[in-house]
Amino acid sequence: MKNSIKVLREGKGISQGKLAELCQVSRQTINAIENNKYDPSLELAFAIALALETKVDSLFNYQKTLKKRG
Repeated sequence: MKNSIKVLREGKGISQGKLAELCQVSRQTINAIENNKYDPSLELAFAIALALETKVDSLFNYQKTLKKRG
């Protein structure tokens, strides 16, 4: 799932390490999320949004098309 965490984090002058500390995860976890190698849990997504002072839907770009029935 694509996200804008890195852009928002850098815009606020927050390092990956500091964001990881605020969210109680490792810096490697933040790095993996920013590089679209790992999708965070819902709880972690909300923690990241809180730390970056934004909303979850502003962080993630989820695009999936639903098949129509019938």
